[in-house]
Amino acid sequence: MSEQSSAQRVAEQVRDGLFASDRASQSLGMQVIEVAPGQAVLTMSVREDMLNGHGLCHGGFIAALADSAFAFACNSYNELTVASGFSIDFIAPARRDDVLEARCTQVSRAGRTGVYDATVSNQQGERLAVFRGRSYAMRGKPAVAASDS
Repeated sequence: MSEQSSAQRVAEQVRDGLFASDRASQSLGMQVIEVAPGQAVLTMSVREDMLNGHGLCHGGFIAALADSAFAFACNSYNELTVASGFSIDFIAPARRDDVLEARCTQVSRAGRTGVYDATVSNQQGERLAVFRGRSYAMRGKPAVAASDS
């Protein structure tokens, strides 16, 4: 097995293991569409109960989607990795029934720290938010237990 396909297999095993226990992402209806080493794409549909007083998607839900994509991207090496912080800038609103996509990519990973960027777009491809996450890895601790396969 090539090094690249082995890394992809690890990323997919981490995706499966993390998502099975990720009650927050599941309860918001998120789906993991793609995962690769240092990358993840998640989607989420904007529901009625996600709307704020202006009838727009609450920014916290958009941030949650970007943060979940960040989590899958930075844990894709199967090293337990947590957020040390993030920032998000909102560019345009999301509305009820929009299907949001968060696409997260590793910018830097050195030592125990990493930097990841994500964009959140709607189903028309309009960019709604940009996100930058900072990660911290717990050396020697896997993100998910090794599988038997």
